[in-house]
Amino acid sequence: MKALVLVGGLGTRLRPVTYGLPKQLIPLAGKPMLYHVLDQLPTEVEEVVFASGYKADVLARYLHDHPLRWPTRTVPEATPLGTGGGMLNAAAGISDPFLVLNSDVVAEIDVPGLLRFHASRGGAGAMALAEVENTQPYGVAALGDRGRIEQFVEKPPPEKAPSHWINAGVSVWRHSVLERIPPGRPVSWETEVMPGLLAEGVYGFETRGFWEDAGTPERLLHAQRLLFDAGRGGPGDLPSGSTGKGPVAAPPSCHAHGARFGGYVHLSGRTQLGAGSFVEDSILMEGVEVGVGATVRRSILGPGTQVPAHALCEGKVLALESGH
Repeated sequence: MKALVLVGGLGTRLRPVTYGLPKQLIPLAGKPMLYHVLDQLPTEVEEVVFASGYKADVLARYLHDHPLRWPTRTVPEATPLGTGGGMLNAAAGISDPFLVLNSDVVAEIDVPGLLRFHASRGGAGAMALAEVENTQPYGVAALGDRGRIEQFVEKPPPEKAPSHWINAGVSVWRHSVLERIPPGRPVSWETEVMPGLLAEGVYGFETRGFWEDAGTPERLLHAQRLLFDAGRGGPGDLPSGSTGKGPVAAPPSCHAHGARFGGYVHLSGRTQLGAGSFVEDSILMEGVEVGVGATVRRSILGPGTQVPAHALCEGKVLALESGH
């Protein structure tokens, strides 16, 4: 079985950090978001294919330098093709059935259970569903007998949402569904392809674990908290010479003597925290420097960012590429 991972989108809501890298490579709870997404893959998977768009060269280089446990292949788009077009563009040699994963959804999904569910139903495909209060940003499914999806509406107004069950970003499909994707142009899987597949049988697999679409700064930091709370952020011990409370994901190359922590922090390599500084609920990327007595809360700091001594950095997304 092969897994097709959709790595598209410009990450505009996470700028300026995403001026330099795709959002899927932003680290949280010890490793890039993308690698947390791939933790869900079952043992049946023998190859991972990345349908990549924005910053495809950066993604390919990172995967080469930080290899996964599966063989991987990246298939870039010359122009944006949408979810359906991206699937078709990367589908050469894909298995039957094949998995599809959204690369910016951090979740706890029983993917082996999804595969068994699909096999038991025998339809065109099955998608994992998560129950959320606010359905407006997502594709919403109305379920019938045996979990069959009777209606699928992309981003409906709240009063028109048929349920609170949304597309959770992991699905399994028969190879034949690719024939439904028009070639040579951008195609939305959700609005152009899915409605026509419902007659063939598409089933919804209800999930109960945590789920977060990590596409905004607030949701990205919330995803990090979920991962830490689920034990997926490593031991979370405080860096040597620091005080406060964890969890904190920090490599040995960090320097944090005299710093204090308030928990839920990711530190990348070569981060330097000055004495008396305080950091909580934040992501500090490669080479970030926090000055003496400075405070960082609910912030995402891109590579090389500097926070001056005694400054307050709260609710910020900063990176050198933007000049900020």
